Amino acid sequence: MAKHPKTETPASAPDDAAPATSKVGKGAPTPTRAEREAANKRPLVPNDRKEAARQARTKAAEARERARVGMAAGDERYLPARDRGPQKKYVRDYVDARFSIGEILIPVMFAVIVLTFVPSYEVQTIGIFALWGFFLVSVVDVIILGFTLQRKLGAKFGATKVERFRWYAAMRALQLRPLRLPKPQVKRGQYPA
Repeated sequence: MAKHPKTETPASAPDDAAPATSKVGKGAPTPTRAEREAANKRPLVPNDRKEAARQARTKAAEARERARVGMAAGDERYLPARDRGPQKKYVRDYVDARFSIGEILIPVMFAVIVLTFVPSYEVQTIGIFALWGFFLVSVVDVIILGFTLQRKLGAKFGATKVERFRWYAAMRALQLRPLRLPKPQVKRGQYPA
C-alpha cells in the first residue's frame, strides 16, 4: 500500500495575514430552542381584539386586491385553474385578436327586449326571429372558431397534447370584450405566433 505524502502547511505563516472576511459559518451563534420558542410566542387572544380584527380585514382586502389585479393582468399566479397554462393563454389571445359575432349578442338581446315593448305584433315577431337568426350565426361562428383553434393548437403544441378548450373559447368569444377576465392582452388582429 502506498502512503500519500503529507502536505505540510508552512508554520511560519502569521495568523494576522489571513483576511478578516474568511470567517467560516454565518457569523452568529445558533439560537437555542428556548430562544426560538420565546421569539415565536404570541398570545392566543390579542389584547385589543378590535384592532386585531381590523388588521386582519385590511390584510385580507389587500390580498384580494392583489389577486384581482393579478387576474385581470393575466398573471399565472392569480389565475384560476381553468385559465392556467400556455394553451389557455394561446386560446385567450387568439379569441381576443379576432372579432367574434357573439360579442354583440348581449346588445342585440337588449335591442330585442326593447322591441318587445313596441305595440306592433309584426315588429315584435321580426325582433324575435332576428334574435334567433343572430344566435344561430353566433353558434356557427363559435364552431368554426373551435375547428380553427384545434388545428392551430395541434400545430403548435402537438396534436396529441391538445387540452379541452372548445367551451372555454366559446364562452370567451360570446362575451363583450371589455367584460372578459383576464383582460385581453392583445389588440385586434394581433394573433399569437
